[in-house]
Amino acid sequence: MQPIHNTDQHTGRRGFVRLLGAACAMVGLAGLTGCGFKLRGSQTFAFKTIAIMPVPGGAVAQQLRRSFGSDVQVLAADAPLSRAQLVLDVGNEQRDKVVVGVNSSGQVREFQLRLRVTLRLRNAQGKELIDGAEILQQRDMSYNETAALAKEAEEVLVFRDMQTDIVQQILRRLAAVQVIQLN
Repeated sequence: MQPIHNTDQHTGRRGFVRLLGAACAMVGLAGLTGCGFKLRGSQTFAFKTIAIMPVPGGAVAQQLRRSFGSDVQVLAADAPLSRAQLVLDVGNEQRDKVVVGVNSSGQVREFQLRLRVTLRLRNAQGKELIDGAEILQQRDMSYNETAALAKEAEEVLVFRDMQTDIVQQILRRLAAVQVIQLN
């Protein structure tokens, strides 16, 4: 004789567990909403056109050009600057690799990678909104000469990550520009 399994009982338990999980998730979301947490969505900008200089510029300027949505038009290289509501100068993009740690035999054990960018932002009339601001990202990275190729690949990824962070910081600064500053 085979034991009889009550599938309704198992289904009921699964349904209860799912309901309990959904309730916990809702309480968690309500708790996060109550503390002021909000998922970062796409940013809205007060301007419709921007010129990013120099053209083509470094890696930060190129990634920045690709980061705007359909609401903002990035002017082409041959377009006159008079068509731009804002002109952003991304200058002095400097990548550094500094030794910060060596072992007792003088072999490198740790590097510090740095990416530094200076910004100038002006409106169409030439009024400076941001003058000579500097954004610096730095990361520490261990080094092992037996894994030199892997560490070189890691260095490229770390620089790319710092570049993305800087682009996001610039976008947040541009989102803070008010309509009154455009005139």
